Amino acid sequence: MKLNRIKAVLTEKGISQTWLAKQIDKSFSMVNAYACNRIQPNLETLQQIAEVLHVDLKDLITDKEDR
Repeated sequence: MKLNRIKAVLTEKGISQTWLAKQIDKSFSMVNAYACNRIQPNLETLQQIAEVLHVDLKDLITDKEDR
């Protein structure tokens, strides 16, 4: 079950997990775990990711079609 859309948003924007990791000051392994839904980021981290990617927080959680 997918609990977040981080990987999909990164792919849509052509952004690497490595770049995101540097922007939010997390390790690549942590960002990869978020992207693969092995670990879920806390709300503060999710908000930080949304800001860095210039997307609405909701876009990291659900597809627009599902809203």
